Amino acid sequence: MDNGTMQLVLIRHGESKWNRLNLFTGWTDVDLTDTGRAEAAAGGRALREAGFDFDVCYTSRLKRAIHTLDIVLDELDREWLPVTKSWKLNERHYGALQGLNKADAAAEHGDEQVLIWRRSFDVQPPALAPGDERDPHAQQMYRDVAPDQLPLTECLKDCIARAWPYFEDEIRPQMLAGRRVLVVAHGNSLRSLVMKLEGLTPEQILKVNIPTGVPLVYTLDRSFHVVDKRYLGDADSIAAKIDAVANQGKASH
Repeated sequence: MDNGTMQLVLIRHGESKWNRLNLFTGWTDVDLTDTGRAEAAAGGRALREAGFDFDVCYTSRLKRAIHTLDIVLDELDREWLPVTKSWKLNERHYGALQGLNKADAAAEHGDEQVLIWRRSFDVQPPALAPGDERDPHAQQMYRDVAPDQLPLTECLKDCIARAWPYFEDEIRPQMLAGRRVLVVAHGNSLRSLVMKLEGLTPEQILKVNIPTGVPLVYTLDRSFHVVDKRYLGDADSIAAKIDAVANQGKASH
């Protein structure tokens, strides 16, 4: 941008098959639903209609984020842009909760405990046992990652400990060099970035819900202070999606 500020756009992947089933997903590599693909396309159209362009893109190693980015780039006619895929932008690892229904977990353990597992800053969910079929150490997509870096469970604090240094080491230099950056990732990896960019406390980030498929646009100065923040799209529709995210962990009544 030519006024001494920089552009950063964050997009949470569209609805996944396990989002629709209200399951804890984490690092489970599930794909988008038709709704999720439509959300991604709408996000891409919103960016195109608002005149956005990008130079470099980042996403996780999980297909729901990768496919969201693919669809966004298709809408922008920018499939040729360079894309970096990093496990450090993966969703938070939900440990032994992965695959469980959130409402069932709330009915069994209580809304408050599930909210703690989902949204507390430093309380980890129950860990996977090593050798569990969900253990990332045995998955080919992480074969280049040092075993001691791969988690068996994570809290948000753990997610920040990998996502924010990645941002500082890899993405910040691109922005300072004048490149326009698009990051497509997950609810908690993006909340990690939002918390640090906005200087939020652990209590404040607890209340932040990021809607699926909606571009979140930051304007930052050269010191990475937030000058402006806005979602692209219809305000009422975005508010409804944020409420839906907030209510995912509650028991059915």
